[in-house]
Amino acid sequence: MELRARLIVEGFITGLHKSPYHGFSVEFAEHRPYNAGDELRHVDWKVYAKSDRYYVKQYEEETNLRHYVVLDTSTSMGYQGEASVTKLQYGTTLAAALHYLMVRQRDATGLIGFDERVHTLVPPKSTGGHLRGLLARLDNLGGEPPKKNERRTTAVAAALHEVAERIHRRAFVVVITDLFENVAAHDELIKALRHLRYRGHEVLVFHVLDAATERRFQFADVPYVFRDLETGEEVTLQPAQLRESYTEAATLFADTFRRRCREMAVDFVELDTARPYAEALLAYLNKRRRLF
Repeated sequence: MELRARLIVEGFITGLHKSPYHGFSVEFAEHRPYNAGDELRHVDWKVYAKSDRYYVKQYEEETNLRHYVVLDTSTSMGYQGEASVTKLQYGTTLAAALHYLMVRQRDATGLIGFDERVHTLVPPKSTGGHLRGLLARLDNLGGEPPKKNERRTTAVAAALHEVAERIHRRAFVVVITDLFENVAAHDELIKALRHLRYRGHEVLVFHVLDAATERRFQFADVPYVFRDLETGEEVTLQPAQLRESYTEAATLFADTFRRRCREMAVDFVELDTARPYAEALLAYLNKRRRLF
C-alpha cells in the first residue's frame, strides 16, 4: 500500500508540474541558496545535479490543517463490476494516496472506517511513522474480500453523525463511499452532512461506483439474477428492460444529491473505479486551495 500510494502521488505531482495546474503547491514554495547551518535533508539534490549549486527547498508556512478520511467498508463496497478492482480496493488505495499527499504537505491526517458502525478511528498526526501505520491499516481493510454470506450494511448517515460529535476541532473531512444506503435514509444522510458543516468542518464527498454497470447498467442482454450484497435480496430480470429507467434514476439521484450538497457548501465528486486516482487528488487539491 505504501508503494502504491507513493507511486500514485509522485506520478500525480509530476503530471501537475507538466500541466496548466503548475501553480498548485503540493510540496514546497520555492528554493533559496544553501546557507551554513541549513539541514542537509532540505537540499534539493536534483537542482544541484543540474546547476552544480546548493539550493534548499523553502517550505510554505504550515497550515496546521487537520484531515479525516472517512471510508465506507460495507459489503456493497466489495462489488467489482467491469473494473480491475473492487470499490473497496479503489477506496482504500485512494485513501492511502490522500494520506500520503496530506503528510507530504505537512498536514495532520487521520482515518475513520465504518460499515454499520464506526469500527476504526485513528486521530490525525503528520509524522512518517503515523503515515506508515495508516497505510498498514488500510492494507488490512482493503485486502480481504467479504466472506461468503457476510453482510455489513451501509450506515453512512449514522457514521457521519458520530464523526461530527467526535471531532471537536475544525477539520477537513473526506468521505469515500458508494452511498448504497436505503433510499429512505438519503434525507438523513443530508442531515448528517449538514451536521458536519454546522460543527465547522469542511467536507468533500467522493461517490465511488463502477460506472459501466452501476451508472450505465451495461450488462449483456441475457437474464440475470441480481443479488443485494447487503440484504441478500434477489431479483431476476433482463437488463434491457430496465436500462433506460435505471440510468435515468441514477442520473437524477446524482444530480439531486450534488445540488443539495452544493447548497451546504459540500463538494460532491463522482468517481469511476476504472478511472485514474489523479482525478480525485485534483478535486482534493482544488478544495484545499479554496480554504486558504
